[in-house]
Amino acid sequence: MYLLAFVGACVLVAMVPGVSTAIILRQTLRAGRGSGMAATLGNETGILLWGLSAAFGLSALLVASQLAYDVMRVVGAVVLVVMGAQALWQARKGAPVTGPEAEGAVVPGWRGPYLAGVGTCLANPKAAVFAMSFLPQFVPPGQNVPATLATLAVVWVLVDLLWYGLLIWAVAKAKAWLGRPAVRRRLEQISGVVLIGLGVRLVVDSR
Repeated sequence: MYLLAFVGACVLVAMVPGVSTAIILRQTLRAGRGSGMAATLGNETGILLWGLSAAFGLSALLVASQLAYDVMRVVGAVVLVVMGAQALWQARKGAPVTGPEAEGAVVPGWRGPYLAGVGTCLANPKAAVFAMSFLPQFVPPGQNVPATLATLAVVWVLVDLLWYGLLIWAVAKAKAWLGRPAVRRRLEQISGVVLIGLGVRLVVDSR
């Protein structure tokens, strides 16, 4: 019962658009399905690390330290704003899409999208706070808390992978329309504004 409730909650959390969705969709639109999956794996690496940190009490240290929280909040905001500015610059350039990128291949590799995914997740202190407040609610009474939390973190990652995999597949299916230069420029503009907005919100939001 606890596990089913947890899976349902994870699905609802994954479906809510946020930083992760913006990063993954932008990578998919820019360089195809492989790049989107690399960003997803990076994001889920961050989610797993935050989940394991919650299991072993490390996230509590971050929550307890206002200075550490604020530093991570500012770093995360800077990362998002920089990525948003890059998207707006790319849209302004309006360079035509040619070569392997036009076919949806990964350019130039998986490392950049992966690091973008894991970096934005780890630089978001709200992910740590969320992991620490979300996961413990689904630990059955009498269970080993650290082991159960670690298991729930893995389940959370698997649910995320399934959801984002379906999202990437849907975007890739629509690449004929989404790949038009005018559409791509508009999508870059939208993603840029969204990323900058998320960065600003991360700075101004309180805990």
